[in-house]
Amino acid sequence: MTDADTDTPATTLDVRGLKCPLPVLKARKAIGGIPVGGLLEVLATDPAAMLDFRHYARQSGHTLVSAEEGEVLRFVLRRES
Repeated sequence: MTDADTDTPATTLDVRGLKCPLPVLKARKAIGGIPVGGLLEVLATDPAAMLDFRHYARQSGHTLVSAEEGEVLRFVLRRES
């Protein structure tokens, strides 16, 4: 079984404190380094990230598995290709 076969993110990207568009730009770069089917967890604090990551997932073809609101926003993306 590989990381891509589990629900455990292959990588966690901490972009807390960064403002739009940096969280999405850094996630786009990081997701390229994980295997297809793998998960990328992103931790952010910019309120705009909630909308930005939904838009990024639609535009990129990757799946936004979850988006959790709180003091720290947590996104999980699945690399599709």
